[in-house]
Amino acid sequence: MRAIGQDGFGGPDVLKVIEVDRPEPGPAEVLVRVHAAGVNPTDSWHRASGGLAGAVVRLGWDLSGVVEAVGAGVTVFAPGDEVFGLPRHPLPAGTYAEYVTSPARHLVRKPAALTHVQAAALPLAALTAWQALVEVAGVRPGQRVLIHAAAGGVGHLAVQIAKARGAHVIGTARSAKHDFLRGLGADELLDYTEADFETALEPVDVVLDAVGGEYGPRSLRTLRPGGVLVSLASPAEAYLAEQARPLGLRAAFMIVEADRTGMREIAALAEAGLLRPRIDSVLPLEQAAKAHELGDSRRTTGKIVLSVAD
Repeated sequence: MRAIGQDGFGGPDVLKVIEVDRPEPGPAEVLVRVHAAGVNPTDSWHRASGGLAGAVVRLGWDLSGVVEAVGAGVTVFAPGDEVFGLPRHPLPAGTYAEYVTSPARHLVRKPAALTHVQAAALPLAALTAWQALVEVAGVRPGQRVLIHAAAGGVGHLAVQIAKARGAHVIGTARSAKHDFLRGLGADELLDYTEADFETALEPVDVVLDAVGGEYGPRSLRTLRPGGVLVSLASPAEAYLAEQARPLGLRAAFMIVEADRTGMREIAALAEAGLLRPRIDSVLPLEQAAKAHELGDSRRTTGKIVLSVAD
């Protein structure tokens, strides 16, 4: 089968099409024929540095496709089922490929309302937003939720999830993206290049920060007593918890985990029309390097997806 591999760390040009043996599903696993695979910032991080493990891995975690075969003991799927999910994360999954094995319970049925390209755009980003907003921050109706980089891959899905939870949603993004975000349900928008969110906004209950750096300490200053900051930026942001505690606030750094319960919630939102990914670009598998160039530019709106099977 075709897959994308690399033999060293570096820029997008290290990504190459390779031929490898098609895997076989082990016990409690399924073999999926991949129709589409999402591209995420963590893919670029692993390509360039090996991520936390510092090792070359086959890239890709998001997938949408069709079950080709099932391993021993699998009862939740059968060949022919359409599925999507985030297999194995944060361990390597290698979804930039024509076939992938996955623990069966890391996947859920693909909503009929979504194409494979749309479904492949959701798992990592939407599950990140769900776990951050719902499981870590516990967003409730009426709360004010500030989402940084609101037009990004995680951000634009977080806007929709927070809105579905009944929150008042505030997003930071360049003004050119404000109409797009209003269409997703954002209640307030601020252009971070023209205004200081610390002073321009009324206090908020929850902040979701995918930017990092100075945004963490600055975001703490926007929170009401009892408020929560969830950082997605890097493990270095863990120091924010120490800064938050004496202020009567809570701060947490999180890494998304494969989670079937959360994926079911995401599928239900998508089926109800409350969650739709914005697709910035769709490229064929062999153009994975081009997809990474686009992602590394940080100028995309929404998600980049690799189309693997017609």
